[in-house]
Amino acid sequence: EDAHLLFGFAGKAERATFRQLLKVSGIGAKTALGILSALTADELAAAIAQEDIKRLSAAPGIGKKTAERMILELRGKLAPTSGEATGLFAPAATPDASEDIISTLLALGYNEREARAATKGIPADTDVGEGVRLALKNLMK
Repeated sequence: EDAHLLFGFAGKAERATFRQLLKVSGIGAKTALGILSALTADELAAAIAQEDIKRLSAAPGIGKKTAERMILELRGKLAPTSGEATGLFAPAATPDASEDIISTLLALGYNEREARAATKGIPADTDVGEGVRLALKNLMK
């Protein structure tokens, strides 16, 4: 409790969900991070709204009793941020990996222009690992 800890989040919704998780008795920062690594904020909101104990229990450090406590304490407090959690639309079966490939190349130090040029010609159904390999090969030409 006397330590200064820094946590980073992908967005405001994830941070808000983390803060709500910390309010549940028996859930600390480490467990809350584990939950958010297993479920997105929308997936967590949907699981709680649907009282899906099995899905919540799949997160590390969460058993049946903790999942039940989460449902009890968080019901109505977590709002989905997209239509995916509410079932208004279904996620695409095969998402385009090109943005993930570009993000990986940016993390490796390439600029966006180089990354986008390197991904030209890579099929959309290519998995990220293979796509990065092909993009790096294109960059070496």
